[in-house]
Amino acid sequence: MTTIEHLITQIEQRQPVLNKSALSSEQLNFEISGVGSLATATSTQLSFLADPKYLSYLAASETGAVLVSEPHAEIARAPTIALVVANPYLAYASSTQLFESKPETGVIHPAASIADSAIIGEGVSIGPFCVVGARAQIGAGSCLDAHVVIGADTSIGERCHFKSQVVIGHDCIIGNQVRIHAGASIGSEGFGFAPTKNPSDSGWERIAQLGRVVIGDQVRIGSNTCIDRGAIDDTVIGNHVIIDNLVQIAHNVHIGDGSAIAAHTGIAGSTRLGKRCIVGGAVGITGHIEIADDVTLSGMTMVTKSIKTSGSYSSGTAAMPTAKWRRAAVRFRQMGND
Repeated sequence: MTTIEHLITQIEQRQPVLNKSALSSEQLNFEISGVGSLATATSTQLSFLADPKYLSYLAASETGAVLVSEPHAEIARAPTIALVVANPYLAYASSTQLFESKPETGVIHPAASIADSAIIGEGVSIGPFCVVGARAQIGAGSCLDAHVVIGADTSIGERCHFKSQVVIGHDCIIGNQVRIHAGASIGSEGFGFAPTKNPSDSGWERIAQLGRVVIGDQVRIGSNTCIDRGAIDDTVIGNHVIIDNLVQIAHNVHIGDGSAIAAHTGIAGSTRLGKRCIVGGAVGITGHIEIADDVTLSGMTMVTKSIKTSGSYSSGTAAMPTAKWRRAAVRFRQMGND
């Protein structure tokens, strides 16, 4: 449970609540039990209107409080409490954090294996069957769920949360308030091999991966994502980067601050992605190229050369009946003969 007053304090870390001064003491002390959609929220829940096409739902909603922009505030029916903000969706995002379950703090399970030389900060929680390697450092207030592995000489910042079966390799550096979800692998060996004269006979010569992974502050990494350590230089993930599930980031890649990468994307080695880039699902990016700041790549785009100008880029074709696709493919090939 939380109160409207506490809710406002949370929202105003990002934006002002424009009608705060007009709310009564009774309204400020009103208790909110959770979050619901406009169609299903109860009289003790919070909802939001981010898209005007749902105005009819707002008019009929029984929600206890609603986040709305100024033009739509009067549509909410009494006794619903309208909280007026410039960006209701952002306010909703801020509000949800008050209702998520928080891990128990300061508890180290007896089944965890922690090296004597590891440095564990105040209030750190470590779940069963975790392994913390020699000289590893874990910052204050961080939480490792069950079966997390932290390699030797790795540094973890404050208030991080690693879900079950996350594996962090040796010598990595991870900033503050980083969330890594189940099964992610950070700092594994990059895919580096030199061909011999006849690989079918004598195989491939492995290149030792001698760099690290360095992750900034307030980064979110999804389940089963892999970020490989650098071959010589480091693989670097900037501040405020969000990465979806099942993303592959190869050795020596640099991801700029504030970028977002959707699921099934693969970024090959030594590529640099600029700041505030948005990468759609199943995008493929070749190695050793640079992508400028503020670039958007739509889903399934294949990037084979550097992008020097910000903007939106796409490739590939959307689904269509197979017969039409075959005719389009023939025409596409014929274009190259002109």
